[in-house]
Amino acid sequence: MGAITLKIKLCLVITTRGNYAKVKSIIQAAQNDPDVELQIIVGGGAILAKYGNIADSLINLGVKVDRRIHFLVEGETPVTMAKSAGLAVSEFTTAFENLNPDIVMVIADRFECLSIAMTASYMNIPVAHMEGGEVSGSIDESIRHAITKLAHVHFPATQEAADRIVRMGEAPETVFPVGASSLDVIASLDLDNLKPVVDLQESAGVGTKVDISQPYLVVIQHPVTTEYSKNLEHVNQTLSAISELGMGAIWIWPNMDAGSDGISKGIRIFREKNSSAAIHFFKSLPIELYAPLLKNAQVIVGNSSSGIREAAFMGTPCVNIGSRQSGRDRSNNILDVGYDKNAIKDAIKAQLAHGRYEPNHMWGDGKAGGKMLAILKDYDFTIQKRITY
Repeated sequence: MGAITLKIKLCLVITTRGNYAKVKSIIQAAQNDPDVELQIIVGGGAILAKYGNIADSLINLGVKVDRRIHFLVEGETPVTMAKSAGLAVSEFTTAFENLNPDIVMVIADRFECLSIAMTASYMNIPVAHMEGGEVSGSIDESIRHAITKLAHVHFPATQEAADRIVRMGEAPETVFPVGASSLDVIASLDLDNLKPVVDLQESAGVGTKVDISQPYLVVIQHPVTTEYSKNLEHVNQTLSAISELGMGAIWIWPNMDAGSDGISKGIRIFREKNSSAAIHFFKSLPIELYAPLLKNAQVIVGNSSSGIREAAFMGTPCVNIGSRQSGRDRSNNILDVGYDKNAIKDAIKAQLAHGRYEPNHMWGDGKAGGKMLAILKDYDFTIQKRITY
């Protein structure tokens, strides 16, 4: 009788629209691998209508969702964010106990990802961490480095991030700079097909229908938790700049971090006073629609990491506002500005005059997901960690 090969139970947790983009290629690779049993937990903003309900989109794409977890406390304040993180620990403990995964994959730097990494570590479940070692603004950087110290294997996006992880005391043999997995999806798409976004404006979102056959902007401005009380003021500067330019824009709603209530309030007040502005607001867009939209935009404006990472990969100019991405590795497609209407307008005009940039592959080659899965299948995990210095 032949030997029995046990499947590796890999648990992926999706809590935001961005999470899905980062794990899609891993999901596809795992679905085609008979040695991997994929477990998917969806929770937080990914199961709430106000953030686009990514869970339903996954099911429509034929992806099996094993657990739905509610842990968000309404309010989007520092207090509710802290309470949500605590509730997440309790809920993920139950989920991991029931699913009994062999590996839990944790993504980047969101507040609930620290809860996930902590829970798995307490339960002696190996943690694989994507996109560690990067420098950025807000509380995100502290969370990212805390997850690094809990994780057992690391998949940073760049060599510089990998070197930083080693300097933090992680063993070099646990660090694999495979690139950013969100680029895998982009590399597989028809980036010239904008018709789905044109059609979606008829049935989803609010505001004026924007003619994206003409030059247009993409705007995403997330809250900065360490600037909680100023998020309303900051987004008002961006709204004024976009409005005064008079250029068509697709604006995507902020994420669920503390301070998003301020940004949402600013958008609602603006819409009440400027109903004819050439801006269409979406709660969320799946990566399959977002990537072509970003590729064909004249400029992406705001403080999303997609302006840093995916825009560089596609050569789209970026105007990065404020401190949220401070310190992050950069391509030459970025102009950094403060929270000032006139500075934002001037930077957008400069990027419009410049036009597209040469694509930069500093963040990866679009093949990260398969590399990660191959490493995890053969990896010999040691639960007990030890600092190397």
